[in-house]
Amino acid sequence: MNYPLIALIILLALGIIGLLAWKNQKDKKKIEKEMNRSENRPTKHNENNPNA
Repeated sequence: MNYPLIALIILLALGIIGLLAWKNQKDKKKIEKEMNRSENRPTKHNENNPNA
């Protein structure tokens, strides 16, 4: 069998999986940062409509 070719394919697959996991963590941190920023913003009150 062609073991070097199989090893290369496995290494490429692991590299792609690692890259996707790294990008996912990066995006997760970005989303959490944006959500925390939006939660801390004060709400604006409409002075013309006190019941709103």
